[in-house]
Amino acid sequence: MCNRFVPPPTLGTIDDEIRQLGLPLVFPAGRPNLPPEYAIGDSPPVVLRAGEGLSLAPMTWAWKGPGGKPVFNFRSDGRTFGGSERCLIPAAGFFEFTDAEPGHKRKTKWRFDLVDAPWMWMAGVVRQGAFAILTTGPGPDVAPYHDRQVCVLAPGQALAWLDLTQAEGALLRPLPAGSLSVTKVYPEPA
Repeated sequence: MCNRFVPPPTLGTIDDEIRQLGLPLVFPAGRPNLPPEYAIGDSPPVVLRAGEGLSLAPMTWAWKGPGGKPVFNFRSDGRTFGGSERCLIPAAGFFEFTDAEPGHKRKTKWRFDLVDAPWMWMAGVVRQGAFAILTTGPGPDVAPYHDRQVCVLAPGQALAWLDLTQAEGALLRPLPAGSLSVTKVYPEPA
């Protein structure tokens, strides 16, 4: 399942999106730097509701599960999140992995990006001061690579997720065919 993702190209892209929502955005920990990639245990910036506005602050990716293992992805299927703290994770793309190709020891790494936008929101939920990315069944673009997919919110659904003004089933679902482009990252194509 998704255990790595790429941040948006700049914080300005997030600022612009939030400004279009007409809400103030605060940075309680200052404006974060965006590295090339995030992995489980890192602290990427996430968006949370903050009074009448929104906050963008770093938060640890993955809480400890009952057995001590990190919970970095969380199934959304059949669950309700009305009593949960919800978050938005900005990303330019996310990765999935398949079996290693012949002659390679490491798994094959695939990057998924939105076709019509330079970045996306992934839906998340907060527990124990950390977040996990929500997942659903795979859409047609992801199904050849994995049996689950992160919940990518369609444009305009950011506040619907944070405020839960739409049914979870309408928000947390696979994207239609052709929504995501797929690029092999490792091993590099010949």
